[in-house]
Amino acid sequence: MDLETVARDVNALADFLGKRDVPELTPDALKARLGIGRADVCTLFGGAILGGADVLAEAIRAGVASRYAIVGGAGHTTEAFRERVWELCPDVGFADEAPEADVFEAYLETRHGLKADLLERRSTNCGNNVTYLRDLLEERHIECGSMILIHDESMQRRIEAQVRQEMPGTTPVSFASYRVRVVPDAGSEGDGPERVPGLAFEGEPYGIWTMQRYLTLLMGEMPRLHDDAEGYGPRGRGFIPYVEVPADVWDAFLRLRAEYPESVRKAVPARAASEQ
Repeated sequence: MDLETVARDVNALADFLGKRDVPELTPDALKARLGIGRADVCTLFGGAILGGADVLAEAIRAGVASRYAIVGGAGHTTEAFRERVWELCPDVGFADEAPEADVFEAYLETRHGLKADLLERRSTNCGNNVTYLRDLLEERHIECGSMILIHDESMQRRIEAQVRQEMPGTTPVSFASYRVRVVPDAGSEGDGPERVPGLAFEGEPYGIWTMQRYLTLLMGEMPRLHDDAEGYGPRGRGFIPYVEVPADVWDAFLRLRAEYPESVRKAVPARAASEQ
């Protein structure tokens, strides 16, 4: 497959997965699009790139929610995330085994002088990201009729679906922590050991994954959202409600899977509940 088609297909997956319900996180944008000027809670979820904390900082300064939360224990992306933060921000201090919520909080305080109202440190996957947050809000007697969700571009659709399933009284407002474009670059040799020759990012968000990891995250989401026996929807494991995947997006995934079969991160059935 030629690089133009590869880039177009990667961007098709990213455009679908990286859902944003508003063009920016401001009270005016929320009011214009959703009829609310302020959400009850705004949450940054672990698994997002470091730039997600910058998005949260902008949201706090804009006053888009009554309370702000960071969710994240230690999951399959945590060690790579810590290493990336150590590489980019040696002045940001946190413990070697710090959960993602603490790492984001340390960055938020060091770079922006801000702190979240709530930290949830136990969650390890998309499912208990939501259920542990829900339980924490209930313990603190915090009403949550609406919640802004900030997650990695690759995970935004699934975290919204999880909120709809586990918190049916809450209206989710999706805002992917970044939107990035992949472009063909015949001269690019990629990202070292995780290189994908011929592909490059156009305008890299702060802390973006290597190209190989980015492809793995995007492509790993598609079988999970696809509502069949192997997916996470009602016809499969039942972790999330039905999510409609447009036919052209699924076709883009199938072409990419044929080109990069090693980039489809699979959940091992016996461990699927802990890896969702």
